[in-house]
Amino acid sequence: MNLYEKCHQKSFFPEDMNQRTFRPKKSAPSGSKGAQLRKHIDATLGSGNLREAVRLPPGEDANEWLAVNTVDFFNQVNLLYGTLTEFCTPENCPTMTAGPKYEYRWADGVQIKKPIEVSAPKYVEYLMDWIEAQLDDESIFPQKLGAPFPPNFREVVKTIFKRLFRVYAHIYHSHFQKIVSLKEEAHLNTCFKHFILFTCEFVLIDRKELAPLQELIESIIVPY
Repeated sequence: MNLYEKCHQKSFFPEDMNQRTFRPKKSAPSGSKGAQLRKHIDATLGSGNLREAVRLPPGEDANEWLAVNTVDFFNQVNLLYGTLTEFCTPENCPTMTAGPKYEYRWADGVQIKKPIEVSAPKYVEYLMDWIEAQLDDESIFPQKLGAPFPPNFREVVKTIFKRLFRVYAHIYHSHFQKIVSLKEEAHLNTCFKHFILFTCEFVLIDRKELAPLQELIESIIVPY
């Protein structure tokens, strides 16, 4: 049984999922609209229909929907990676890889302009710090109801999703057996399926970026 077959054995959240997180959980943008969308997400996820859960609710603003869900996906990846921090170490993962063909080097274009090779845990630390800075920037993710989103908002969201995907790719290729031993594969698979369905619904990640998990992704989105 290969990685992709194993990943599809289960699709439900375990009740005993380890609740330790990599960093404090982020809250969705404040204001009544964010709260309403949060309730909608909870309701549709509770029904178990992930395809319905990712769709933009009728009459809602697309940017508001992207913002609330981006925070949610950040928290999900944060939780998943938080269960692996004692196993994903500089000694075990000296580079950030997604299998033998894919290695990620870090650059944020500001403090680190030229991509550098770092260990997987350092890469994830850089990545999460960068995403958290975007989420905390009110000029990008407005906190007040009715505040405008910037013209480049969708591009920022696409970069966030591309980088979150890299954490999933590393987890599946380097730590899946540990996830199985922790009995968290069902939670991982459901979170990833939700992430990919949302990504496909709003075309947030280029196909070439998805290559490390393409076989798994195709099994999720067909038929879509």
